Amino acid sequence: MTFVSGSHVLVRQTTEEDWTLEEELVYQGRTERFVVPVGTLTDFASVPRVFAWLVPKYGVFTAAAVLHDHLVRVERPAGRISAVDADGLFRRAMRELGVPFLVRWFMWAAVRLAALTDADGRPGWLRDLPLVALVFLLALPVLALPTVAIVIGLAVFTVFEYLVWVVLVATSRFRESDKEINRPRTDLTT
Repeated sequence: MTFVSGSHVLVRQTTEEDWTLEEELVYQGRTERFVVPVGTLTDFASVPRVFAWLVPKYGVFTAAAVLHDHLVRVERPAGRISAVDADGLFRRAMRELGVPFLVRWFMWAAVRLAALTDADGRPGWLRDLPLVALVFLLALPVLALPTVAIVIGLAVFTVFEYLVWVVLVATSRFRESDKEINRPRTDLTT
């Protein structure tokens, strides 16, 4: 069970958040082979901005994240894999890629939790609830303080960025410049 095509991922940026696979990615499971075809869209790991200090959007786990995107977006809706199995395969692929124990379990618990937001992802979820809860209880002391600090920092930065933007817009008529003044982004999660 491994990535037959190797763990490298060749992509091209398509949008601000999405990338398109330029070479197929092939994963051989115990009994099935999963082929992520050229042209598949991925956003790598869907990590909220406040947790990017611990888990970036891409890294040693990138091939597993691209495989998981394919399983959730294509294979699961087609009825070829369940959400529970797709998330379990994600965790196993991360182990095979050498992702450290706690990081892969944190990521697995996060995708299991995210499955609750999708009606197709909910079946079988209660079976994993005790394990997801245990992982989050273990993660809480590690994540709580930095997350609160980062949320406060992002909020302060956003306010400061708006203040600077307002000053720049207000003074732009007094300056001779044709430079555009970009409005700040307000989405703290990406």
